[in-house]
Amino acid sequence: MLLALPLSIASAAAFADDPPAPTVQPDASDASANPAEALRYRVVIEAPKPLSDTLAASVDLIRWQTYDQMTASLFEALLRQASQQAKEAAATEGFFSADVDIGVDRAATPFNVTLRVKTGAQAQVRTASIAVDGIAATDAAGAAARAIVQQQWSLPPGTPFRQPDWIAAKQRAVDTLAGNAFAAARLGFSEALVDPDADTVALDVRIDSGPAFHVGELEIEGLSRYPADLVRHYRTQRPGDRYSIAAIDQFVRRLNGTGYFASVHAAIDADPARADDAPVRVSVIEAPPKKLEAGLGYSTDTSFRANVSYRDVDVGNQALQMYVDARLESKLQNASLRFVKPPSASGWSPSAFAKIERTDISGLVTQAGVAGVRMTSLDERNQWQYGIAYYTDQQQPTGLPPSDSRALYADVERAWRRVDDLAAPTRGWIALAQAGAGIPGASTRAFERVILRYAYWRPLDRQWSFATRAEAGAVLAASRGDIPSALLFRTGGDTTVRGYAFESLGLKQGDAVLPTRYYYATSVEVTRWIGEAWGIAAFVDAGNAFDDTSQARPAVGYGIGARVRTPIGPFRLDLAYGEQSRQVRLHFSVGIAF
Repeated sequence: MLLALPLSIASAAAFADDPPAPTVQPDASDASANPAEALRYRVVIEAPKPLSDTLAASVDLIRWQTYDQMTASLFEALLRQASQQAKEAAATEGFFSADVDIGVDRAATPFNVTLRVKTGAQAQVRTASIAVDGIAATDAAGAAARAIVQQQWSLPPGTPFRQPDWIAAKQRAVDTLAGNAFAAARLGFSEALVDPDADTVALDVRIDSGPAFHVGELEIEGLSRYPADLVRHYRTQRPGDRYSIAAIDQFVRRLNGTGYFASVHAAIDADPARADDAPVRVSVIEAPPKKLEAGLGYSTDTSFRANVSYRDVDVGNQALQMYVDARLESKLQNASLRFVKPPSASGWSPSAFAKIERTDISGLVTQAGVAGVRMTSLDERNQWQYGIAYYTDQQQPTGLPPSDSRALYADVERAWRRVDDLAAPTRGWIALAQAGAGIPGASTRAFERVILRYAYWRPLDRQWSFATRAEAGAVLAASRGDIPSALLFRTGGDTTVRGYAFESLGLKQGDAVLPTRYYYATSVEVTRWIGEAWGIAAFVDAGNAFDDTSQARPAVGYGIGARVRTPIGPFRLDLAYGEQSRQVRLHFSVGIAF
């Protein structure tokens, strides 16, 4: 026997604080309609979760058990309806062969009603046909969009069938196509063909793509302080580009991250008649340009801290951003000043900065200063940076003579970000390469410097995910002496090698750990997710910082930790054991390392 369910199987009733009236109303002539003599009963549900929750929300007999004007006639009517309603509720959870038994103990006060549901086997998806009609079916660029819709279909064969999942899968498929150039996509046809004897479901979905959309001009509203060009220079697509919801989301993230705006909303006009030149409507609320913040905190790397920061993102009414920060920690104290200009039409943003800092870490006291200028490209996924800065540095190792150094350092950096989410990636990879040099004559020692970093994320299934990272750096010089410590390397801590204190891995001389010319760090991590946001991770880290290959033996750390997905990136709380330090350390951090 087959049941064709065109758009949806019977769905559970939804209600807020007060459920809708039952289909049978109280009989006014029934003596029990008097509230003082109203019939009372209590329902016990015997069914597995989550079906018991669905029954409680769907069966009128359960939902009306606290009705203070219950009559005998209404109670009997609810009893008659309950069996069919329970079967329909079970069907929404994929149990199409459920047996329902209702027992009533009328000798009890209140009546005891037992609703028993024997579910049988939960239906599995046998086949899933996902087709796309319209322009996307023949358009060459639509092939990629069709592939994404089919690849990301969330009810593949072998998956347990549930009505909420079926509805969500169809909506996600339409949204996926709509976000990949076909903004007017809609569901054309869907059918779930149920075989209750075999406990299987055959799914058939057809989506009408509509035309392919190309973005037009920005229509901006809400500006009073800033010119419209400031918003335009942050855009991720130009007029004539093929529409992408991912690009629009990136545009919104850019604007939200500028500090100019308290709120940003952007959406394309999805009118099929305007598909060739669809305007993107941008609505902004400007933020107060000046902001003062202060706070107290604790880090497992640098212990207790206090910080104060001030920003003005509209210095001289020119949208010039100024940031002033001061930070006081147990091991680190610094103050910095930074100016940033908004990007030009070419997509480059210039900045100037200055910073002074004192650190006391692993037996080494440093006093350093740096000032420089930098150019940064706007494209976060293919980002270039280059700049030049002047470093001064004084090192005072415990039990060793002090040393002074300086460097005029020029560098270029390239980042490739191929991830699903820039702030909190779950799939894809990021790579970064940096190369620079200390300019002879303006530096106490000429040198070259190279850093490479890589990170990779991959979900193994719905509950397990895998992540790995690797990084390494080298300073090419005859000696580490006369090179500022900020341009050398130490490692260990929350985001490098867990199980070791912050920057405790380096060149050991006396009671101090000195920065070195070489370093590497790598990590492998597997996470078991419990729900959408919480997870438990197991990890192994390894790395070291050294001046020659004889010191390159890795310091290994391993442990377990808790994970929480947040909008600003993953929150990590880890307990790690360092084999070399023979210590167990607690680490926590937020966000990704680079």
